[in-house]
Amino acid sequence: MTTHALEQLSPLLSNPTRLALVAGLEGCVRSDFQTVKEQLSVTDSTLSKHITALEKEGLVNVKKGFVGKKPKTSLSLSKKGREVFEAHMQGLKEIAGMSFDQGE
Repeated sequence: MTTHALEQLSPLLSNPTRLALVAGLEGCVRSDFQTVKEQLSVTDSTLSKHITALEKEGLVNVKKGFVGKKPKTSLSLSKKGREVFEAHMQGLKEIAGMSFDQGE
């Protein structure tokens, strides 16, 4: 492992819920708030807080609208979000593959 692996890790994604949220969005074009909430098994409040943190840093795009009279929030991963997630995962893979063996 190099120091570079540690530098690739995003402090925002050190939280398991945020990591799972970004990972799930990475695998799709767009998802709605309710689906994400159910998949992550979190409350509205918890999910909202994590979305706000990720949106503030430009990792997640949030689109609010209505379907009929019902409010609907859709989420997607931004280009920056995809880059940060990819770098974070690469850093984790490097860390997971490291060894302190000195060859003795």
